[in-house]
Amino acid sequence: MENKDLELGDMENTIHKRAHSFLRDVENEHSLNEEITPSIYMTPHTLREVSPQSFSPRVVSIGPLHRDDENVQAFQGQKATYLIKLMKHITSPTQETIMNSCMEKVYASMKKIKACYVLKRVYNDVEFTEMMVMDACFILGFIYETFEKNSPDMSHANDVVRDLVLLENQIPFFFLKEIFECTIAKLMPNTSLVQFMHRFLKILNLFDSDVDFSIPENISVDSPHHILSLLHKCYKPHKDNINREEFSFTKRHSAVDLDKAGVSFKPKRSHSSLLGMEMEFPCFLWSWCKCTLRMPVLKVHDLTEMILRNLIAYEESSQTHYYITSYAFVINMLVNTQDDVAKLIDSEVLVNEMGSNEEVANMINKICKEIAVVNSLYHQQWETLDKFYNSYWPKQIGGIRRTYFSSPWNIIALIAAIFAFALTIVQTIFTIRDNK
Repeated sequence: MENKDLELGDMENTIHKRAHSFLRDVENEHSLNEEITPSIYMTPHTLREVSPQSFSPRVVSIGPLHRDDENVQAFQGQKATYLIKLMKHITSPTQETIMNSCMEKVYASMKKIKACYVLKRVYNDVEFTEMMVMDACFILGFIYETFEKNSPDMSHANDVVRDLVLLENQIPFFFLKEIFECTIAKLMPNTSLVQFMHRFLKILNLFDSDVDFSIPENISVDSPHHILSLLHKCYKPHKDNINREEFSFTKRHSAVDLDKAGVSFKPKRSHSSLLGMEMEFPCFLWSWCKCTLRMPVLKVHDLTEMILRNLIAYEESSQTHYYITSYAFVINMLVNTQDDVAKLIDSEVLVNEMGSNEEVANMINKICKEIAVVNSLYHQQWETLDKFYNSYWPKQIGGIRRTYFSSPWNIIALIAAIFAFALTIVQTIFTIRDNK
């Protein structure tokens, strides 16, 4: 009996210790998660299923999430090449000293760096350190060789540029800055990491605009989560122009429909921000006349869908401001068919460098699938546009245009009818005169 009591007591002690240990581990993990929210994670599966190729690297993996993918293994040797080139550019201190400093940076911030990821598997500290140093040095070396040294070896440059802005293919920006200070800062002492990234990010700009594509001034090192986050900040509207309200784009008017109702589209001329949109009306009898929607000029090329989808996924996942999602919903509302694309091209608010207008229409029609916008920058503009579209005269004029001006044959028939009506009136007048 005593033995059984002892065994029961031992079990109770064991359970008590395990419970205490478990609670302590949970509290530690919760404390770490409160301090650092993961910012580099797998894309929500609902968005990934719509376009898997938009989120997976083609040639190079950055960080741990795609490190084991089969298609990126061949490029590992190229990473080492860029690291060695970068080290050779720096004459002082020695390469060993630089590498030692880089390694120390990882070990000093190991928990903070790992906490930025939703890791798919466990990495030991040595493996994780070597991976992070290699990837950071590769990114910096690639940008330096490609955009500062104008390296002629551009055979894989476009694919690398593409891979470096994928949501799942990032490293923490604060850590990239630490490696930058150990390496590039010694070659370009008067250049910050944000300035160093500018030429690289500029080629990823979605819009063709008179507004200078620039990174926000005085941005802190902890402000962007990673390179994609830094690109996202380039589209931030000026504070005075941000008008975020809950809004659902349930009323769909295509570009062709709006054009028939008297709405014209023109490139924005305001220098306020890249994403600015403005409604313009004549100062007199506006309901009788055309109104104008001034909007950013979208450049559609091979990278456009990928950039849009990753920026939208970043907004969706990190619960940040819906700058790009707001624009995506507007362009999606305006485009139903290739005729709408043609209308926007003719209006110079869309540039097609991708292929056929049908391809562009298909891409735009799918861009907002599985996305529910909650805060729109363009709530006011779209409400004004909808009010104009549904007012009396634009609808009547639109009906007349659809009935009589939708095709050359309708126009000819209308002119013939008017001519016949005029002849009938003239004939009637002469008949009345003759009878007198």
